[in-house]
Amino acid sequence: MSNVNGKPVGRDADSDFVFDMRSLSRQPGSYSDQARTAKVPEDLNGSKTGLVEVPAGADVALDLRFEAVSEGVLVTGSAVASLTGECARCLDPLAFEVEAGIQELYRYLPDPGEDGEEDEDRFLDGDRLDLEPAFRDALVLALPLAPLCRDDCPGLCPECGVKLAEAGPGHGHGEDIDPRWSALRQLDFPDRVEDRAE
Repeated sequence: MSNVNGKPVGRDADSDFVFDMRSLSRQPGSYSDQARTAKVPEDLNGSKTGLVEVPAGADVALDLRFEAVSEGVLVTGSAVASLTGECARCLDPLAFEVEAGIQELYRYLPDPGEDGEEDEDRFLDGDRLDLEPAFRDALVLALPLAPLCRDDCPGLCPECGVKLAEAGPGHGHGEDIDPRWSALRQLDFPDRVEDRAE
């Protein structure tokens, strides 16, 4: 990142997430629609949440509108990325897509001496707009914390760990108890509630 007016802004101009804003007039109301396929950055912080992750280098479909407003450029749109992971109930491998909504205002660079309190990453670097920080934030919020292979996944048997979907409805362990507690069955408690009921 380079420093402009004391603010670290911008990234490599060849990055898939850097957009050239020269075609967008600074006249409020003008806009530009752009779609492109980007690659997930290698160092995507927060790319793994719980049981899913976004593989580095995977394709991300970006569909965006850049609109000039008085303060800067308003970006709205979506990013669709492929996820891999495992089911939160049965631990089967998963692969599916997630769509993250993006809405972010990128301010024109502050005047020299201006004390900008906004997020350092949300400034335009000349005619370049670096979408990667907004993409990272939106993607992490869109990741499911407990992904399922199907909505009615029954999960694993808590006793033996077999997948209940494969074990069938008759699967069970009867009166099996933890062998560490089996000695309690030998004891006779005359004041048991069951005995008083008789």
